[in-house]
Amino acid sequence: MLDSVDRRIVAALERDARVSFGNLAEEVGLSKTPCWKRVKALEDAGVIRGYSTRIDPAAIGFGIEAFIQVSIDFEVSDAFEAAVKRHPLIRRCYATTGEADYLLQIVTVDMRALDRMLRVELSRLPGVRRTVTSMAMREIKGDISFADAASHALRG
Repeated sequence: MLDSVDRRIVAALERDARVSFGNLAEEVGLSKTPCWKRVKALEDAGVIRGYSTRIDPAAIGFGIEAFIQVSIDFEVSDAFEAAVKRHPLIRRCYATTGEADYLLQIVTVDMRALDRMLRVELSRLPGVRRTVTSMAMREIKGDISFADAASHALRG
């Protein structure tokens, strides 16, 4: 469980992962060394899994975003998951409950590329029996602040 200082550190890094340790320490009320040690402990504990840049897919040519429910022959689930991890157009994959076994989030450049992805690539992944595709029309909310979510949950 994170304490209030750790939650402030996480919130600050969610806003700007490029913040200097000096500025981060000042923002959360610590000196640089204790702040660095806290960040290192959060990394070591797996709370902070890494740092990345958020890219707008449409701005670099990926105009189609889709969500695909996939049902598979479960005896090949390990092979399916390995293939999904290697596929560059699959942004996210979740094992799910309900009618489908997995939910994929993918990006493609256009409808022709989506058609090819579905018919030629996705259908040939190990064990795929059925897919159901939903198109993203526009993004309403893309990310959350986990620090804010944790604060909200603790109030409950």
